[in-house]
Amino acid sequence: MQGRNINLDGVVGYIILQAQLREATRTWPHSDFLSLSQRAAAVSMLKRLNKSLSTAVNALQETDPNYFKEFEPILHSSFWSLPAEWGSTDPSLVYTSVRSMECYDEHLSDKCMTLLLGTWKDNGTPCIVTKSCRDTMTQFGCPHYSLSHQLLYFMIGTMKGCSRMLKGDLRLSRVNITVEHYKRIFCTNMIKSNQDIFKNGLTGQMQDIFIENILLCGLVGFSDFYKLDWLQSILTWQDQEVGCFGKEEDISQIFEEFLDAPHKRVKRREKTLTDGCSSHMTGVAVSTLGGFLNYYLSEQDITKRPLI
Repeated sequence: MQGRNINLDGVVGYIILQAQLREATRTWPHSDFLSLSQRAAAVSMLKRLNKSLSTAVNALQETDPNYFKEFEPILHSSFWSLPAEWGSTDPSLVYTSVRSMECYDEHLSDKCMTLLLGTWKDNGTPCIVTKSCRDTMTQFGCPHYSLSHQLLYFMIGTMKGCSRMLKGDLRLSRVNITVEHYKRIFCTNMIKSNQDIFKNGLTGQMQDIFIENILLCGLVGFSDFYKLDWLQSILTWQDQEVGCFGKEEDISQIFEEFLDAPHKRVKRREKTLTDGCSSHMTGVAVSTLGGFLNYYLSEQDITKRPLI
């Protein structure tokens, strides 16, 4: 891993992969020689990842100390919880219409997440939900990154232990909607988005959002994102020589709407690795593959199968 060339989003992807590999090596069946050798490969990968990650996190702290401080809590694999059980999305929750433009920009998204994390100032109080953040993060009909970041917002709140994120929402139409229900609404629309992207052709720009949707909704426990044909497609995007993702693809264009200033892309969302690959897409892709791995391992464990 190119520690000095990776941005925060890329590092978070590898942190999630670290959590997934730890879980995978813990649950890997010991039934036969093939299983044992596969587990040994995963253990070896985890050791290499641990070493690379410490370099990358240190580099991130040096190159962008303010941004590092704001998101430091999520740069620990212990922050990320993996699904204890699996569920499915609900097609009846698909939006009747979706905006063509993003609903909000990254600056607001970052601000709302730091209020949850308590990193909005030194020794800040965590789990703060402003009306602006709540209204933005519960808005229906958002596309692409604003949709996936609405889900991420609620994921971070849940993992941080913020139990009253919807307190103060006086809208009658939302009175019975819980955090878990919002997650189901968002993931239902993310899977619909993925189905449309898959059907219409996976161009470079849409590959990134496609895998981000699988990563996040898989972490929330929606197993219907782990489709075999989606996995097979993702594997074809991996560069055969260096093993990374997003090489030769200009995925910056789709980010632009979500950024409040073009110069931010270098620090925050996107950074090109020295071999021409996308830092963001590579980090998201490897953690998505880690999600597939854990899902397939849990499918072999009869105790974790969903009740039908």
